[in-house]
Amino acid sequence: MTAIEIIVSVFVVIGALFTLLAAVGIVRLQDVYSRIHAASKSATLGVMSVMIGTFLFFLFVHDEYVGKILLTILFVFMTAPVAGLMMGRSAYNAGVPLWEKSVQDDLKKAHQKEQ
Repeated sequence: MTAIEIIVSVFVVIGALFTLLAAVGIVRLQDVYSRIHAASKSATLGVMSVMIGTFLFFLFVHDEYVGKILLTILFVFMTAPVAGLMMGRSAYNAGVPLWEKSVQDDLKKAHQKEQ
């Protein structure tokens, strides 16, 4: 194995581990807000790591610069956290309750001021 194959493999394995962590978080966490957090953060890092490994593979092994992969990384980096935020806000506005052991509700004060 060459050094670039090892580096690509490390990125892909790290991406797979982050994605596995996101899946476990979605199954194991208590409320929708925690699950959204696990999905948006860990899955974003997982997808980005796999895509970086893919970009490096094509760049160094096949000598092809694939700009679409870089655009994919940028797109996922910008949209996934925003989508997680919007899903959380929508769930809160729809009245989905927090976990009963939650200690802080930052949006409660903001919603009380609006009414």
